[in-house]
Amino acid sequence: MNIAEVVSQRSTCMRRRVGAVIVSGKRILTTGYNGAPTGLEHCENYGCIRVQQNVPSGERHELCRGLHAEQNAIIQAALYGVSIRDGIIYSTHHPCAVCAKMIVNAGLQKVVIRDDYPDQMSKELLEEAGIVIAIIKSSEIE
Repeated sequence: MNIAEVVSQRSTCMRRRVGAVIVSGKRILTTGYNGAPTGLEHCENYGCIRVQQNVPSGERHELCRGLHAEQNAIIQAALYGVSIRDGIIYSTHHPCAVCAKMIVNAGLQKVVIRDDYPDQMSKELLEEAGIVIAIIKSSEIE
């Protein structure tokens, strides 16, 4: 989880810094943080329509120009041909429903989080898929 915390510091999101690390067999396979797609203007420079419209957390993800940390970690695996099947994803925050669906289809077996996120559908999707969710509290991080 410490590595996900460090990765989150690269985030360019104006609302929340999130980091994710996908691991298999105690090896780091990929990392991701939330921010605009490669080569596009960073949200902190471009602006955020969700901030401007005061959209609550967990709602209207389609308005965000950025990708989530979990999405970027999964995309990085695809880009470089790294299998993440049966891996574990460590994320600083509980994934949203969109990320949860990607986690299910990527074949990840477990999600380890530090902080919650207000998205009940995500929790239901992961539970239905049999994906284990483990919570590590900030006080437990070494």
